[in-house]
Amino acid sequence: MVATTSAAVAPAPARPGHGWSLTLATAVAPATWGTTYVVTTEWLPPDRPLLAATVRALPAGLLLLAVGRVLPRGTWWLKAAVLGVLNIGAFFALLFVAAYRLPGGVAAVLGAAQPLLVAVLAVPLLGQRLRPRSLLLGVLGIGGVALIVLSGPVRLDPLGIAAGLAGTASMGTGVLLTKRWGRPVPVLAFTGWQLTAGGAVLLPLALAVEGLPPALTGTHAAGLLYLATVNTALAYALWLRGIGGLPADRVSFLGLLSPVVATVVGWLVLDEGLTALQLAGTVLALSCVVLAQRADAGAVRERPTAGPARPGAATG
Repeated sequence: MVATTSAAVAPAPARPGHGWSLTLATAVAPATWGTTYVVTTEWLPPDRPLLAATVRALPAGLLLLAVGRVLPRGTWWLKAAVLGVLNIGAFFALLFVAAYRLPGGVAAVLGAAQPLLVAVLAVPLLGQRLRPRSLLLGVLGIGGVALIVLSGPVRLDPLGIAAGLAGTASMGTGVLLTKRWGRPVPVLAFTGWQLTAGGAVLLPLALAVEGLPPALTGTHAAGLLYLATVNTALAYALWLRGIGGLPADRVSFLGLLSPVVATVVGWLVLDEGLTALQLAGTVLALSCVVLAQRADAGAVRERPTAGPARPGAATG
């Protein structure tokens, strides 16, 4: 394995148009996550959510560790473990608790609260001030997602709501701590650290709750392979790269793309209906995403998280 110092890799200076190209690349991650529901319901073994979460995280993490050939060093053993639990282990587990105890629409609305939580938590974690525009766009984003996913009577389970909010707060905190601590190694290795740590937390939980996995069909294997590679390894690498180069609030608003894509994919693949209210909600949510990307022109700059990497930081 290649060792590295704890000095963070500083993002490259912004070039004209670079911010938008990075934003579009980062947006691929939540758009990809929007396909998770269809893949899970159509291609995976039924009633095995923790298995799906573990297979998403652990093999992808180990693969990226093998490719990157970089292990944490010093305090980054603890930091990588914390980020892995927040962004992967705890987030996935809480997400599935919410999904089982709440209608999917309610769970999606709770997830859409992430921009609001990030705006609030950025005050103590990044030293930012609370911006009314971000709060307003956050509320409108929740409203847009609610129009997309909510229909008919809503069943509210207190434990499910608590799990949904806790999962949203977990990933939101992970976004901010990733921004605060910086990235000490190339993005593939950094992603591998977190996926491996999160998968290591999920594996014993999956075995204790669900037991050994059943015999897999070719369809099951294809679904799990997609989740581990495109849906997780690639998506999280793009997501973490975006966190390193974009303001935290801009990244968090991109998460609104996930329920939008989930609805469109359900309409195209599962022949689900698409109502006028859902179309209005889609327009509202997408408008909030676009406006949030333009809302930081006069924003207070976040505190620097790390200095430039020193020449020779990595040794063979």
